[in-house]
Amino acid sequence: MVQTATLPDRPLGIALIGTGFMGKCHAMAWRNVAAVFGGAHHRLEILSDATPESAQKFAGQFGFARATAYWEEAVTDPKVDVVSITAPNGMHRPMAEAALKAGKHVWLEKPMALTLTDAQAMASTAAAHPAQATMLGYNYLRSPAFQSARNMIRDGAIGQPLAFRGVYDEDYSADPLLPWSWRMTHEGGGLGALGDLGCHLVSHMLALMGPVTELVAQTQVAIRTRLSPDGPKPVENEDSALAMLRFGSGAQGSFATSRVARGRKCRLQWEVHGSKGTLVFDQENMNELWAHRAGEAGFTRHLTGPDQADFAAFCPAPGHNFGFNEQKVIEARDLLAAIAGGANVGPDFAHGLEIEKIIHAMAASNGSVVRIER
Repeated sequence: MVQTATLPDRPLGIALIGTGFMGKCHAMAWRNVAAVFGGAHHRLEILSDATPESAQKFAGQFGFARATAYWEEAVTDPKVDVVSITAPNGMHRPMAEAALKAGKHVWLEKPMALTLTDAQAMASTAAAHPAQATMLGYNYLRSPAFQSARNMIRDGAIGQPLAFRGVYDEDYSADPLLPWSWRMTHEGGGLGALGDLGCHLVSHMLALMGPVTELVAQTQVAIRTRLSPDGPKPVENEDSALAMLRFGSGAQGSFATSRVARGRKCRLQWEVHGSKGTLVFDQENMNELWAHRAGEAGFTRHLTGPDQADFAAFCPAPGHNFGFNEQKVIEARDLLAAIAGGANVGPDFAHGLEIEKIIHAMAASNGSVVRIER
């Protein structure tokens, strides 16, 4: 099943800031969205990176017409309609706010900001510019398996949701010899595992269970110092976090995230326990959704296929694997639909602020109950 959406009837000018992993993902999404979902082929106008040399190199590789080492040029360029921001976390607020004030739509990678204060300011700026669409890079929400799970819960397939159990673990920081970097500081990286990984799990949790009303959490810095060219330096932000939560519905939840979990690569895994059944998903096996219903002996495996949202736009055959970058193409389609005047399925900056409130509350809890204000 292909999700139908009205897309812009004219080509839009695209600026991209950043050329790392997510910058490349955005570039591929912009190049492929029309081929997959139809509509206009958008113009890759200008790419910005840290140096003129790298900007020129990646502009050629990614297919952008021009290059600049000054991001301000990208967000104010008169030929640009949409700005994709994949720069380091500390630049998210100034870049996004400048783009909105220049009349551009914004596609911003998560986490939204370094601090909750920054996220609140960004949401206020977006609210003051309602003609501009905003989208945050929570592409795991676009998985056909996840969309199927959300629809099943909405339709009552497992009854009343009673509990959520979620984990997002990776091991990219597990090696104690991994060098110190700016990502491990509050000033440069903001939150640690919560900002890099946990926010993805929160985005799933909110979409499946609804708003959180209170939580209690603990964080841990597992490797307290790391080597740098200037000698050992402290790790300031958390390597892992644990939390218990209460949802507005009365359901309960548990949450765990770690960047030092040996052997885990992308274990975004959750279970929703309902009064009539249970759903289980794991991003490491993202083409499978497991469902149990009352009266059954165990679980049934549901493979992704063209009967699920957006799958058929990429492949007509069931059981053929969906991937990370396909989710990014769907995200681009959803942003374009919002630009064309359709509903913004988000997370936009307003919804992103709700995610930020939760992860920052976890970071601040230190074993005390924190109530989440909406």
